Amino acid sequence: MSLQNPEVARSWSCVLFDLDGTLTDSAPGITHSLQQTFAEIGRPIHSEDELLAYVGPPLATTLREREDFTEAEALQALEVYRGFAEESDLVDNAVFPGVIGLLQTLKADGVPVALATSKPLSRARRVLDHFKLTDYFTFIGGASEDESRADKAEVVAYALAGLVEQGVDVSRPVMVGDRFYDVEGANANDVPTIMVEWGYGSPAEAKGAIAVVHSVDQLRSLLVGQAVAA
Repeated sequence: MSLQNPEVARSWSCVLFDLDGTLTDSAPGITHSLQQTFAEIGRPIHSEDELLAYVGPPLATTLREREDFTEAEALQALEVYRGFAEESDLVDNAVFPGVIGLLQTLKADGVPVALATSKPLSRARRVLDHFKLTDYFTFIGGASEDESRADKAEVVAYALAGLVEQGVDVSRPVMVGDRFYDVEGANANDVPTIMVEWGYGSPAEAKGAIAVVHSVDQLRSLLVGQAVAA
């Protein structure tokens, strides 16, 4: 465990979680759906390793930045992708080991939990429902279907507002994610971030995070104060 800030040990009033690469190992389904999408629209097909960079940020934005798509081309590709992802979201996906136990611990300790993902809200809900995770969340925040709300900072703000509407104290929130998009989006809302190493980001993406953990047990110790075995 790497700590960048002693405040990491404080008591959190609520926890925000990213989805892809943090709670679920969704990369196989996402990269395969992207390969199908590029084949369908007649674009060069990238390897799965190359497509890992697409996991996390809003897809339309990534297509414009990495593939030089126009706005119209990106939205068209997004619609094609969603058709393929409808199945892969559930079939080529899995909850990371230990995550369910962590969510159970947070719920038992009365710590409110929100989802803050750039995945469209309807798909995020479908994934949580499929893996029976929905009941652990006080609020589920995601991108809007038209991606007018897709930037991580916007999603984090949306999740915080949703928690407030539920009567949750958001004075000491913390974000848990695996990409620098999570760190940047949380920091834009004055929310500290704990990075998980089991996701799809590189070590360099942890810049600005208050801690980096390589196991769910380490993450649990920072969220609820339970000791980690040596």
